[in-house]
Amino acid sequence: MLNKEIEAVADLTGSGSKRKSSSHTNRVFAALLLIACLMVGLIGCSSSSAPNKPDAAEGKADEAKPATGGEITIGMTEEPDTLDVQKSAMLAASIVTSQLGGGLVYYDPKTNEVKPYLAESYKISADGKTWTFILRSGVTFHDGTPLTATVYKQSFERALAPETAAPLAGQMLSSIASIDAPDDKTLVLHLKEPTAPLLTNLWDPSTMQPVSVEAVKKAGNDYGRNPIGVGPWKFRSWKPGESITLVRNDAFNWADGLAENQGPPRPDKLNFKFIKDIQTMLAALESGTLDIAMDIPAKDAKKYKDNAAYTVLEKMRSGVTFIEMNTENEILKDVNVRKALNLAVNKEAILKGVLQGEGEVADGPLPSSMFGYDPAIKQYAYKYNVEEAKQLLEASGWQLNAQGIREKDGKKLSLTLTSLPKFAQANQLFQGMLKEIGVELNIQLLEIATVLEVAGNGKFDLAMLYYVDNDPNILYTLMHSSQIGGGNHSRINSKEIDMLLEKGKATLEPVERQKLYEQVQKIAVDQAYWIPLYTDKEFTIVNKRVHGVKLHPLLGFIFQDSWVEAR
Repeated sequence: MLNKEIEAVADLTGSGSKRKSSSHTNRVFAALLLIACLMVGLIGCSSSSAPNKPDAAEGKADEAKPATGGEITIGMTEEPDTLDVQKSAMLAASIVTSQLGGGLVYYDPKTNEVKPYLAESYKISADGKTWTFILRSGVTFHDGTPLTATVYKQSFERALAPETAAPLAGQMLSSIASIDAPDDKTLVLHLKEPTAPLLTNLWDPSTMQPVSVEAVKKAGNDYGRNPIGVGPWKFRSWKPGESITLVRNDAFNWADGLAENQGPPRPDKLNFKFIKDIQTMLAALESGTLDIAMDIPAKDAKKYKDNAAYTVLEKMRSGVTFIEMNTENEILKDVNVRKALNLAVNKEAILKGVLQGEGEVADGPLPSSMFGYDPAIKQYAYKYNVEEAKQLLEASGWQLNAQGIREKDGKKLSLTLTSLPKFAQANQLFQGMLKEIGVELNIQLLEIATVLEVAGNGKFDLAMLYYVDNDPNILYTLMHSSQIGGGNHSRINSKEIDMLLEKGKATLEPVERQKLYEQVQKIAVDQAYWIPLYTDKEFTIVNKRVHGVKLHPLLGFIFQDSWVEAR
């Protein structure tokens, strides 16, 4: 039970100065610590591990005077499925839509605080179940409609409605029982129970931004291709297979406290170009067609680090790249087979061969930087051991045939890996490792939207994917049985995991919550639902004619202080 109300008031002066707040929090578990610290009356509670800070990736301060005008063109390997923020689970979509809106709160990596943004203040009741936000005045949608508490209420209710089938937004807001809007500025969230990850969820500038239900009604099924928001950039056009263009919102004057520029962005346009092939993207960067190339492999990023024409931004991705296994598959139902596949993978070889060592091996479903990670996991995680893998397969009746592939009851041990083109090298290494233990692996490369659809429907054997998140509650989306048909692609149906994830979501005391997620990791490793591979370092190459580009702590970019030198 909380012993006091939690309150926060936004710094709306535009100075970006440090202000007094309820507590100091780490991005990885801001909600957890913000609530838990106040439960015990602590002031200035903070995490011992610092998050990735945008400042560290900005390079040297610009000396030239910022100019207005020009365009910034960004190359990305994936095309969004939709720009309806409540209907997409794609990172590519979030990178674009985060420019169109913002959240009730935002994360300040300089002070490790969660601060009000579209809300000018908020408070949380003593029992942790009533969250009251006072909205900022003067905020409007791109069509001129004011942002009111009623609009926010309708937006969140749409995300929660079963007919919306929101793959992320609904789950992120699932702790909400009801919403009130007693006046235009007051938004009240009534929770089913105290919920640790809600505050960190609310600072997601993409998925948690307000959606105008009236605009959705007006656009109908075309809304995802013609969205509006309250952010610094407005949607202009989408050329399928080619690009998405955003233009400056000249009415924007409500930037968060991180920005020096509190008015409209300086560039005229943002162009997101879809270029699947990395070498083609880098050629476009060097020719001047692109200003920014994102998600560049470590081996390609190296040559730009000493090139005076470019800035290399880098940060560790807050998530894990992994191979998920369909536990309803006839072969993969057998936990011995799943364990054998884990033992067959030389993760260090993949880390060195694919990432040039720029990252770290993943032993379980959480990255080591995230709250909830079990520091003891290396003691019980699978170690590369080909002989043990072979023994497990033989114990399950899989014997080698004359071609070196295992068989059982006349059926070959043959599996298909559904994956993305960007993982081609890792796929081939994995294929060779499985061949060494007598497993035939076929590789199927698909676009990300198709992979998510196929995996969500359970029509796959193995799938290589990755996630980015800021709280261990992501495991609820990926492992809770209620998410089968959604994010739980492995179709994990464990009452024990369900119970632990439900408790982890509702538990506010950090030590107890940590223990719950440690138990989840032990079960996930023991049952070998996934093959965790690595956490990689994210590289972005920026032409130095574009100034002030920052990496967002969670996803994509911050362009509020950016400007472009004339060619």
